[in-house]
This record gives sequence, C-alpha cells and structure tokens, in this order.
Amino acid sequence: MKKAELTFMGTGTSQGVPIIGCKCPVCSSNDNKDKRLRASALIRYGGLTILVDAGPDFRTQMIREGISHLDAILLTHNHKDHTGGLDDVRALNYIDKKSIEIYCEDRVLQSLKREYAYGFQEVKYPGAPEWHVHKIDKNPFIVYANRPEGELIWIHDKGYFFERPDGILLPTSSQLTDDAVRADDPTFTGEVEVDNPYGIEIIPIRGYHDQMPVLGFRFGNIAYITDMSRLPEEELVKLQGLDHVTLNTVGYKKHHSHFSLDEALELADVIGAKHTWLTHLSHTFPSYNEFKKEIQELCRERHIHSAVAPAYDGLTIF
Repeated sequence: MKKAELTFMGTGTSQGVPIIGCKCPVCSSNDNKDKRLRASALIRYGGLTILVDAGPDFRTQMIREGISHLDAILLTHNHKDHTGGLDDVRALNYIDKKSIEIYCEDRVLQSLKREYAYGFQEVKYPGAPEWHVHKIDKNPFIVYANRPEGELIWIHDKGYFFERPDGILLPTSSQLTDDAVRADDPTFTGEVEVDNPYGIEIIPIRGYHDQMPVLGFRFGNIAYITDMSRLPEEELVKLQGLDHVTLNTVGYKKHHSHFSLDEALELADVIGAKHTWLTHLSHTFPSYNEFKKEIQELCRERHIHSAVAPAYDGLTIF
C-alpha cells in the first residue's frame, strides 16, 4: 500500500477559532495551536498533491504552507466553509497555465454553478477561475496528475483560452465538466506513479452531515473524515487497517450535524486505526494542551486502543 502524508491546513469549525468578538480563554489564547482556520487538509500521495476542501481561508493556508501547485481539489460537500475559497485558485491557473481539477458529487457541482455562476458561463469574465470538474459518487475513483494537455493561453482583456494544434483558440467553457474515471474501469490497472498515464485510486467514505450526504476520503493508509454526524456501518469496511484517521467533533454535547466528543471517541475505538486525530474543533473545548491531556485520560478510562489526539493547523502526519 502506498503511504500518504497529510497536513492539516485548518482544524476549526465553520467560524474558525478565534470567533469574531469572542473573549473566551480559547479565543484569547496566545498558543498558535488554539488558532484554527476552517477545516481543510493537504495530502501528498503517490506523487500527487491533493487538497480536500477549499474554504474561506484557502489563500491564507496555501501561503502559510508554501504551496504553489495542486493536482486536484476534492470537495466533501458544498457548505461555504468548505468551498468559499475556490475563486482563489486563479493564482494556480496563472502559475501552472492549467485548469484546476475539482472532484465532487453532482449535488455539489450544481451548488458551485449557483454560487460561482461567473465560472461556468459560456463567455467568461476575463480572469474568472478556471476549473475542470469531475463528478464522483461513493465509488472509488482515479485522480490524475495535473496533466500537460490543455495549457491555458492568456489573452489580455479577454481571459483564458485553450490553443488547438492548428492555432485556433477555444473558450475554456468547452471543457468544464466530465465524470471521473472509476477505479473499476477496465483501463485502470492499479496504483501507479504519476508519470504513468493512469493515476491513483481514492476511496470515498459516505457519511451524513445531519441529513446531507457528504464524503470523506481514504488515501492508502490515511482516511480524512470531517463534517459528519453519522457514518453507516457498511462504510466501516473501507476504514480497516489504517495508520491514521481523522474524525470531526465540535463539542461535548450531542450535535445534529457533527460527532460529539463521546461519539468521536467511540467511533475511533470501532475503526481501530493506530492514530486518530480530531478536527473541526470549536472553542467550547479547552485550550490545546489541556484538551490533549483530557482526551488521553478518557482513552485510558475507556480502554480505547487508538492513540487519539486533537489535531492543530500545520500538523503533518504520515
């Protein structure tokens, strides 16, 4: 199995931490581990650089981590704290001269078409973000390297175009969406490096954010799960044998759209990964070091074998 590396770009709730105007001890903390941008993760896997979710803090997160290239962005769902930064991929369009490859479910695509209508128009506003959206579902799919074909050509005051071999320029709106290649496609022969024309397999994890269907993703030995309050039992088979799993929790009390701390710890024990990292954390939990000690004590009391700890922005696991 290929080994993945995951960097937590953000580990906060939809409002982030600190929350505007809040003076609680966590929001007032000087510890950088208590400063949480909106939830997102960067994965390096099989030679590819993949981002899960691009919320309102996307620009800040990319600059902080020194990232100037992405092979793909995977979207878990369509809420603004997970998609609100997609306009800022314009910088990557300019650097790589390519559209950004986005993988999401059809319901998310329809939301993007409403929220970012200017990015899907037949005649685009010059400088609009350039996306190539691959529709996925709960079935495993293939992510490719950001391939060399389809280089973007910038025309001043007109925007981006694709140049055909005969020199004719095509509007980028002609290549906006398609269906992602499924892993059971007969042309796919297994995990391969990015200089091979195939790609790497990603396994979606179906869960529910209140009643909304959302996705988590497995990358080899690491699974990233956020914004869930329910994970169907049949999905647990996809989470066997993990080195690391991330789970979301926003507080101690039962919540309609997120796991409570008790629910997250119970699920960590069921999944049985070597390490469990908690993300999407709110200011209702204590400061980082105190919270980490509290979790360790709860795991000892409950005989939870997975090593559970709160994640923090910038943490890298592999």
